[in-house]
Amino acid sequence: MTPMTEHTTIAVAMSGGVDSSTVAAMLAQGGDTVVGLTLQLWDQTRLAGKHGIPDAPKAGRCCSLDDVYDARRVAEHLGIPYYVVNQEERFEQDVVRPFVSEYLAGRTPIPCSLCNNHLKFDQLLKTARSIGASRIATGHYAVNEFDPKRSRWILKRPADLAKDQTYFLFGLTQEQLAHTIFPLGRLTKPEVREVARQRGLALAEKPDSQEICFIPGGDYKQFLTAYLEEQGQRAPETAGELVASSGELLGRHEGISNFTVGQRKGLGVASSSPLYVLQIDPVSHRVTVGADAELATRTLRARRLNWISIPGLTEPMRVRAKIRHRHEPAWATLEPAGSEECIATFDEPQRAVTPGQSVIFYDGDEVVGGGWIV
Repeated sequence: MTPMTEHTTIAVAMSGGVDSSTVAAMLAQGGDTVVGLTLQLWDQTRLAGKHGIPDAPKAGRCCSLDDVYDARRVAEHLGIPYYVVNQEERFEQDVVRPFVSEYLAGRTPIPCSLCNNHLKFDQLLKTARSIGASRIATGHYAVNEFDPKRSRWILKRPADLAKDQTYFLFGLTQEQLAHTIFPLGRLTKPEVREVARQRGLALAEKPDSQEICFIPGGDYKQFLTAYLEEQGQRAPETAGELVASSGELLGRHEGISNFTVGQRKGLGVASSSPLYVLQIDPVSHRVTVGADAELATRTLRARRLNWISIPGLTEPMRVRAKIRHRHEPAWATLEPAGSEECIATFDEPQRAVTPGQSVIFYDGDEVVGGGWIV
C-alpha cells in the first residue's frame, strides 16, 4: 500500500459540524472530485419521554437530524453531490448493544472508539468505493503519513493537541489508513473556523458536539433502563455488597451498572471523608470503595490490540500511554503478554485505570497502537 497522489474522487464524511464541513470546502477547491456522505446512525426520538429521557433532542449532540440538514446545506453551498447512508441497524449491533453489555458487566465502555473502529471507517470506505471514490476524508484532528522505510501508514497527533482525536482512532487498520486523509491535522481549531468563514460556510461558528449521540441528556443509566425495556429485557440481577478496601461491609447496592471506577457521587453510603469506586467485581457483584489515593495503580493489561506504527509487539518497548481522552500520556514500559494481550507498567502510578476503556500507546507523536483495558 503506497500513497496516492493523483487527483481522484474523495468521499467526505460530513457530520454537519464545522470540521467536516471545512474539509469538504477545502477539498472542493482542489483538483479532486468531492462527494459528501453522512451516516444516519441513531433515531434520537426513539426513546424520548421514557424514564426521564428528554422528549426533544438536546442541542450539542452529534449525528442529529439538524446535523444532517446542516451537512446537506453545506453540500448545496459547495455544489457537491451529497448522500445520506442509513446505518442504524449496524450501529445498534456494533455500538449500542456492546455499550449496554459492557455497563451491565461492570465495565465502562467508550462508544466513540467502537463506532470509529467497527463502523464509520469500515462502512464509509465500502460506500465510497460503491460510488467510485478511492479515498475518504474526515474532520478528525490527526495526521496520517506513509513511511516508505517501514512500508507502513503512520498515525500521528495533530498540530492542535487540545483537539487531538487519535485516542478514538487507534483501531484503524493499514488498509483503512491507506485510503483515508485528515486535512485538518496541521491546523488549529481557530484556523479551521477562519477557513470556514473564508469559504462562506454558514455554520463557521457552530459549537462542537459534546454528548454521546444516543445518550439523551448524557444520563447513561436512564438510557440503559429505557433501552432494555424497549427490547423487552430486564437488567440482570447484579445487586451486591458495597465494601471498603479494608473489607468492611458498608452496605448494599442495587447493581454494578450504576458504578464506574473513580466514581465519587451516588455511592449510597455516608462517610466522613470522600469515597471513590476502586473496583467492580462482575462475578461476586461486590463494589469496593476507598480513598482517592487508592485509585492509583502502576500496571494495566490490555487486549484486542491493534498495532499501527509497528507490525506487532515482540519485546519490551518504552511508550507513553493514554488511558482516557483527557489523560496526559504517561511514560510506561510495554510488554507482550501472550499473542493477544500486553501489559503496561507506568513509571508513576496513574489514577483510575478503568476496565472497558481504551488505552493508546505513543512513541513521540506516533500512535504505536492501542487496545482495551481489562
